[in-house]
Amino acid sequence: MAQEAAPARPVGPTRLVYFDDMGALHHSSATVLSVHQEEGGRVAVVLDATVFHPQGGGQPADTGVISAGGARFLVEDVRAKDGVVFHYGRFEGTEQGCGTVFKEGGTVSLQVDAERRSFNSRLHSAGHLLDICVHNVGLFHLEPGKGYHFPDGPFVEYKGIIPPDQIPVKKNELEREANRLISEGAKLLFFLMRRQPYYAEVLCLATFQRIAILALLSLGITLVVLAVALMLPTFQSSTA
Repeated sequence: MAQEAAPARPVGPTRLVYFDDMGALHHSSATVLSVHQEEGGRVAVVLDATVFHPQGGGQPADTGVISAGGARFLVEDVRAKDGVVFHYGRFEGTEQGCGTVFKEGGTVSLQVDAERRSFNSRLHSAGHLLDICVHNVGLFHLEPGKGYHFPDGPFVEYKGIIPPDQIPVKKNELEREANRLISEGAKLLFFLMRRQPYYAEVLCLATFQRIAILALLSLGITLVVLAVALMLPTFQSSTA
């Protein structure tokens, strides 16, 4: 198949299915808006809606399969730009990645790799657990910065100073606190709430700004608002 330019007609924002239906976390259906090769040869599929999590917020993208009839598109990467989600990958059984392609306007089935999604979720949630531990061991002055929740070396950066002689002490305290909280267990609750102005300072609002999703983790006397990745898109704090 010859290389095609990106679609000339504008494509509207992709609807993120899990905002409307929390039960649709691993599979859904959608309408094909475009299939094209971008510069560099990457094949991109754009849909009107998706259940795939784009890379962002320190979390890797979902992978999985988009299929229709005899065509199967293996999703290897997912990115969002200006509200549009691009599914990158290749059509199964073709060397160039573009063989039996989907037709614009056709309906396709989406299936996310649930095992990878769950693993990414646990890594991201561990970053938020670390935030709680940092608070609980008295390091209130540390400001969390970049979070990297990829399997090749996840970490959370903090800004602030710890006296050199206290670093090994606090490291041990953090490890003990994390083990304590994990061993005690905790109930993780998810709520869907329509965005309201007076929630702005305490909610992590979805980047696509349709619905705010709360994850409340009750740990002893600590009640924390989390932007747990579980299967959700990138989140950002907002006071707008």
